[in-house]
Amino acid sequence: MTAVGIDVSKSKSTVAVRRPGGEIVLRPFDVRHTNSDLKKLTSTLKKLGGDIRIVMEHTSTYWRPIALTLKEAGFFVSVVNAMLIHDFSDNTIRKLKTDRADALKIANYALTFWDILPPFNNEEETRLLLKMQSRANERITATATALRNGLIALADQTFSGVNIAFAPNTKNANGHEKWVDFFLRYWHKDCVCQYSMEAFTESYRGWCKRKNYKFRTDTAHKIYLLAQESVATLPKCESTKMLITQACKSLNAVCEAKQSTQLEMQRLAAMLPEYEVVMQMEGAGPVTGPALMAEIGDVRRFKNKKALVAFAGIDAPPFQSGAFESKSRHVSKRGSPHLRRTIFIISNIILTRSNPENAVYCFMDKKRSEGKHYYVYTVAGSAKFLRVYYARVTEFLRSQPSYDAY
Repeated sequence: MTAVGIDVSKSKSTVAVRRPGGEIVLRPFDVRHTNSDLKKLTSTLKKLGGDIRIVMEHTSTYWRPIALTLKEAGFFVSVVNAMLIHDFSDNTIRKLKTDRADALKIANYALTFWDILPPFNNEEETRLLLKMQSRANERITATATALRNGLIALADQTFSGVNIAFAPNTKNANGHEKWVDFFLRYWHKDCVCQYSMEAFTESYRGWCKRKNYKFRTDTAHKIYLLAQESVATLPKCESTKMLITQACKSLNAVCEAKQSTQLEMQRLAAMLPEYEVVMQMEGAGPVTGPALMAEIGDVRRFKNKKALVAFAGIDAPPFQSGAFESKSRHVSKRGSPHLRRTIFIISNIILTRSNPENAVYCFMDKKRSEGKHYYVYTVAGSAKFLRVYYARVTEFLRSQPSYDAY
């Protein structure tokens, strides 16, 4: 039995080799994530002989080059959650934190859990790309929110209320919000007030035609009256115009990126076998559906529905000691925060729709009628949704002729 522990970092990894009885076969050494160094590592490990098992932490995406290289070389590779390594005791009370000490600790972890180490199964390309697009969409959405808030703060100083003058979520094919494009053209209240109401209505009609937005006369009149009542605290000058123009163009650029990312998410998700089943579930829309599939991945990797709920971090593990047993527990939050965020959004969509034929909604509504706190019944509904997801998707995949157990 030869255990290889690898402490992974961004551009290099530290490797340690141990055997039972505390024997250190190879003292910790560094390996760069380059083709030549990885080949040398493969050659070194092959010379050891015996039953070799390699363990490393799931650290961002830094582990992928070394894990793929060693798996292709025929080694048993296991990539484990970093929390498991962190909580594992290396039989010492010293708080020692170095790459070499961590590599030895990981090797000891491999020896301790030798028989139950999960083998590394590389995600298929479509699922991997879908997950990366989903994470990119989260970052882009956060950036868009920050830019939108900044633009609203500017609008309050030149054309107060312009951001709520249009119907919410009115967008064009590029993902631009209508009020942003309008504010880019009429960036100050005086840009509207310089016209009569009839002249502005015609100007607005021409703008809608050029930008491919729907024109409504009552909207034009509403905007004109809003401009008449608005109080500007910034002057109408070139400096103010430049400030607003840059803010509008920045937000539009991010919205375009967001639109293209979400379209790519839908395209990739449609290539997966469970796509139709997932999209038929209430709450799984054009964005939340692909995001849910991206964060869960292949559902067959979970041994049961409880494992999926635990992976989302919305389970409440028991806490008991002696005669004491806690009856009220917080959720663990030990799983994927990305999945937790997605499932929370889906639960809120289900609550908003209030479909009495939806079992998840009925469950949450029952908890709500019992006087439970909003977060309590929402989290409970999220856990139920994941159990339903596991049952439906697993049943569908098993019915497929190409089904292969994970």
